[in-house]
Amino acid sequence: MLVALLLLCTWLLPVPAHARHAAAYSVRGGDAYYTGATRCTIGAAVRGGYVTTGDCGSTGSAVAGFNRVAQGTVRGAVFPGSNMGWVAVNANWVPRGVVNDGRGGEIAVRGAQQAPVGATVCRSGSTTGWHCGTLLRRNAVVNYPQGTVYGLIETNVCAEPGDRGGPLMWNGHVQGLLVGFSGNCTTGGRSFYQPITPILQAFGLTLLAS
Repeated sequence: MLVALLLLCTWLLPVPAHARHAAAYSVRGGDAYYTGATRCTIGAAVRGGYVTTGDCGSTGSAVAGFNRVAQGTVRGAVFPGSNMGWVAVNANWVPRGVVNDGRGGEIAVRGAQQAPVGATVCRSGSTTGWHCGTLLRRNAVVNYPQGTVYGLIETNVCAEPGDRGGPLMWNGHVQGLLVGFSGNCTTGGRSFYQPITPILQAFGLTLLAS
């Protein structure tokens, strides 16, 4: 009888909030996400979601995370002219101010301070991981079939399909998000990035830092 009462009391206890939402996944710069069959890379976590490129999904598109679990919805996208977008995530995903370093570790995001031309910068992408090179210039222009994108950062860091959207980093500071490239990570090439600050300003977002 005593055992039955104890079991009944245990059954009536409320389930703690953290237990109800235990299956949460991290949102990190450098991780893959999917819009339909298209795979891109998360740029950087912001309050409520993350920033990415505008050509990885139109406003209102549903997205899934690296594990194909439903992740959220594209809340804003601008392309061409600029190439910027952001995704609001659902309760299964927790934005964190870190970047996947492609080697099993994480890089803490410190902010968005601009690197000088000539600085060593590194990019994280869900296809090729972590690659470094030199920031060659700012205010570069790239012509797409859909139109021209202005004000980009140009580097000699390699990139490949699927890396698009991934963050360019300098001493823990997010510089921009990958929007285009030439070449590959076998022979080398150039890559171009939408600066991060205009994205945050356009959508009224707050970058998460560690």
